[in-house]
Amino acid sequence: MKATHKSGPDPRRWYALGLLCIVGFMVVLDSQIVILALPSIEEELGFAAGGAQWVLSAYLLSFGGLLLLGGRAADLLGRRRVLMAGIALFLISSLVCGLAWSAGILVAARVVQGVSAAIMAPAALSILMNTFEEGAERNKALAVWGGAGGFGATAALLIGGTLTGGLGWEWIFFLNVPVALVMLALSPLLLRESREAALERAYDLAGAATITGALVLLVYTIIQAPEAGWAGARTIGLLAASAALVAIFAFVEARSEAPLVPLVIFRSRTLVGGNLVVVLIGMTAFGMGFTLSQYAQQVLGYTPLQFGLGTAVMTAMTLAGAYAGQAAVTRIGFRTVAVGGAVLLGVSCLLLSRVPVDGTYFGDVFFALLIFGLGLGAGTVAASVAALTGVAEQDAGLASGINTAAFQIGGALGVAIVSSVAASYTVGSEPLVALTGGFRAGFAACVVLAIIGTLLALLLLRRPRGRRVKSPKAPETGGAS
Repeated sequence: MKATHKSGPDPRRWYALGLLCIVGFMVVLDSQIVILALPSIEEELGFAAGGAQWVLSAYLLSFGGLLLLGGRAADLLGRRRVLMAGIALFLISSLVCGLAWSAGILVAARVVQGVSAAIMAPAALSILMNTFEEGAERNKALAVWGGAGGFGATAALLIGGTLTGGLGWEWIFFLNVPVALVMLALSPLLLRESREAALERAYDLAGAATITGALVLLVYTIIQAPEAGWAGARTIGLLAASAALVAIFAFVEARSEAPLVPLVIFRSRTLVGGNLVVVLIGMTAFGMGFTLSQYAQQVLGYTPLQFGLGTAVMTAMTLAGAYAGQAAVTRIGFRTVAVGGAVLLGVSCLLLSRVPVDGTYFGDVFFALLIFGLGLGAGTVAASVAALTGVAEQDAGLASGINTAAFQIGGALGVAIVSSVAASYTVGSEPLVALTGGFRAGFAACVVLAIIGTLLALLLLRRPRGRRVKSPKAPETGGAS
């Protein structure tokens, strides 16, 4: 199949954007929608203590670890074709998740669901990048895309809590089936096919395996560290093994004829800076959401339905933040907006770090959710625009994959780090007091993550002045984007 080249602006491009945003919304939604359902899932399927966290982490790790391979597949095989294949796999795996009869089956199905998301997300974002010309129109489209993702992250608690409380946890997965069918029906009607015909059709499976293995080891180490000891031989050994896999990944990429990630792309300061900020935003967002849901259910005694409805303010403010953020990026630049978004995330988590045992929704949670939503919407939009600014068209799938992977990998790391900190500080003979102390420590960890994100935005996000950074073309060097 030959590459499809744009002969002019696609008159269907705004309808196509709507469909692509639904894709982005769904893959992010499913990364967090299980949070409020975890206690019910743990009880019904018989997970060991703390084991239900892998229902969340399994999706995030397979999603984040394979996104780059998904981006390359989209560039080589056809972006629309790959997107539709991912949607079909998403439909099947979601159905199996809802029908799961054991803990092992559910975790395995979540791994496959994460793989489907790793196929869908970079393909959708790559189609967006090839549908809209760089400039104000693409910035607007990216802002809408980022807002849809942020909306999915915050709406996950609202939708997940409502479905779990009303119909049962299975329906957080069954919800995906009709949506996937609609996406499959609309894709051929609204999306153009395109691919990079000049690139060699080769896949860096060794690179995908090493980076995914490194991430799994890192998250597992962080989760187990409170029990094994942060300075224990087991923890240090696993961290060293994870670092070794990262080093092997870099070695493989530097010498591969068709690297998963051509290292030259990291010469772009905005790509590196934007994605690092996205990682920290993902860590803060997932860490805060996981901890707050546990505090609301275990300390305040809320049902999943009650607390899910209570997060509606965060969902609404994420949309408002994304809308305001996309307009502000055009006027004052992505650096200022990203810094402002990260600061708002930090302020929100600082407020939550003071929650009491006898807390109330309006007295201790509501205002923090409001601020968090604004920061998440604006910060995600600004950091994503920064990460994708100046990217060559041939690298669209790769850059899209890196950007989406950054948020998911950040989410997995954030949940692992924040939950481990909370577990380490859950001490005392009075259960509710001990739990509250642990959750407050978890929120404090989120404050630290937001501060690091703010510093990275200040130091690294500057609009590029030179030419675009391009990876080597396959016919010349054997490299690929």
